Amino acid sequence: MSYRTETINSQPQVVTSFTTSSASADWSSSICDCCDNCGICLCGTFIPCILGCKVAQDHGESCCLPFLPGAMVALRTSMRNKYHISGSVCDDWVMMSCLAPCGICQMAREQKMRG
Repeated sequence: MSYRTETINSQPQVVTSFTTSSASADWSSSICDCCDNCGICLCGTFIPCILGCKVAQDHGESCCLPFLPGAMVALRTSMRNKYHISGSVCDDWVMMSCLAPCGICQMAREQKMRG
């Protein structure tokens, strides 16, 4: 029985690459740009729970989301992350705590513009 020997000249290489996007954008409309879409503005003004359900469903979440405490802050943060919009969780909390109908309208306009 004969054995053949080989010389190994190189080692296997593992290459790992990460793609990160550092480019952050802004919302496509300002928080007070209600005139950009009067239908969304009217719905957000008079029946924000319905608009909240629509925004949640269009984002792939349950229609019940707007009725859970703090969930709209989480939805806004998730939407910012999905669309690479600059901001912070603190900004999202202030917006949804102080100007919730305007925040819901802004999210709806963003979905419509990007959809």
